[in-house]
Amino acid sequence: MAGIWSALALAQEMEPRTYSAVPVGTNFIVATYARSSGDITFDPSLPVTGLQATINNYSLGYSHSFGMLGHVASVAVSVPYANANVTGNVEGEAARAYRSGMGDVRFRFAANLLGGPALTPAEFAQRSPDTILGASLSVIAPTGQYVPTRIINVGSNRWAFKPEVGLSQPIGDWFVEGTAGVWLFTDNPDFYGGTRRSQDPLPTFQLHGGYTWRPGLWLAADMTYYTGGQTSVNGLLNHDLQRNVRYGVTLSFPLSAQWSGKLAWSRGLVTSFGGNFQTISVALQYRWFNR
Repeated sequence: MAGIWSALALAQEMEPRTYSAVPVGTNFIVATYARSSGDITFDPSLPVTGLQATINNYSLGYSHSFGMLGHVASVAVSVPYANANVTGNVEGEAARAYRSGMGDVRFRFAANLLGGPALTPAEFAQRSPDTILGASLSVIAPTGQYVPTRIINVGSNRWAFKPEVGLSQPIGDWFVEGTAGVWLFTDNPDFYGGTRRSQDPLPTFQLHGGYTWRPGLWLAADMTYYTGGQTSVNGLLNHDLQRNVRYGVTLSFPLSAQWSGKLAWSRGLVTSFGGNFQTISVALQYRWFNR
């Protein structure tokens, strides 16, 4: 498996309210812990079978919103750390591996194209929710721990980019959201055994529906589907085309005027290749406004 954290990050993406409105000058610091366990099917060209993993992922993120062309835009960065216990068979022999280290840093730029006007906190408090059409670009940089002599690594030793569009539609106290994007990958020029590993684009689709009781208190049902992402090593194509479906739920709740929490659970419904994980995560978020 090229990268524990990067592979998990791609497979577990089911984040509702990513295109919800916020006032300009909003800052968030988010600390997240996620525990995932399950089977992994990756790189059938490698002499590894029966792969199972328990992965603990910790991340610290920051985001800031600002006005751009009359709409709200935001920038965000997330720094992960992961440790994992992985078991399986290597060339027919039982083996166990433990990996621990910094993962690949992730960046995101997002902007509303329709709806979500640039409002101050006071103006935002008086607004009525409206339809939002947004777009974003996520980037994963090859900053994580990577040792080319290992089959299993924390980092992926390549860049990844995901352009995405999203639509958020309020319906009274209910909301429905959908996103469509595609992950694009550069090659890993120093893959296991001194080879070059390439990966085809990986289109992703998300659908969320939920209910809001009051600001900050909401519950969402989540589903994601991703397909493609076939890999090749030194130009030889692997039989690892992905057609995976995941589902889950997310609960957000306020703790005070500036603090909030989030709980999420998800698992695989259909997994052809990749991580068939059950994941439980908890996040603590602190918010403040620029003066």
